[in-house]
Amino acid sequence: MTRRLAILASGGGSNANNILDYFQNSENVEIACIGCNKEGAGAFDVANKWHIPAFLLTRENFLESEDFLEYLEAQEVDFIVLAGFLWKVPASLIERFPNAIVNIHPALLPKYGGKGMYGHHVHEAVFANKEKESGITIHYVNEHYDEGKVIFQKAVAIEPTDGPAEIEQKVRKLEIEYFPQIIASIL
Repeated sequence: MTRRLAILASGGGSNANNILDYFQNSENVEIACIGCNKEGAGAFDVANKWHIPAFLLTRENFLESEDFLEYLEAQEVDFIVLAGFLWKVPASLIERFPNAIVNIHPALLPKYGGKGMYGHHVHEAVFANKEKESGITIHYVNEHYDEGKVIFQKAVAIEPTDGPAEIEQKVRKLEIEYFPQIIASIL
């Protein structure tokens, strides 16, 4: 059985590109579409590069109607990957895809999670609190930001000389290495 994935992103699409690259020769995983909530974002360039349909998510079609849900059903999507997607997922999507929506978070949850904790905000908070490690958490999505069941965590040491940019680079390496692998293991 071929699994059909939708990738949701909010920015440049580097994680989406990494996932597409990982699964490009898979016989049982197909990326059906990319959804992005920022017009002109790099995620659309990634979709174009890979010849994948892209869908512009708006508050109306994502949060206030069933339009995107209907689009996913038309694309025969059965699994959703949040790859740098910053909006809260509506309950209707969570109900339609139970235990079939995963997210990657650039910290070791439950620390540094929740609304507003994304990207550089996370790394700056980790730095400000003089943490000795950070990492990634891959988790199922539920109705609360970053509170779904943890699937996988991987830590990386933070040196005393590491600033937020160095922390981000270390965490990014973990994302690239592990996110596609963990998606594959879930599927």
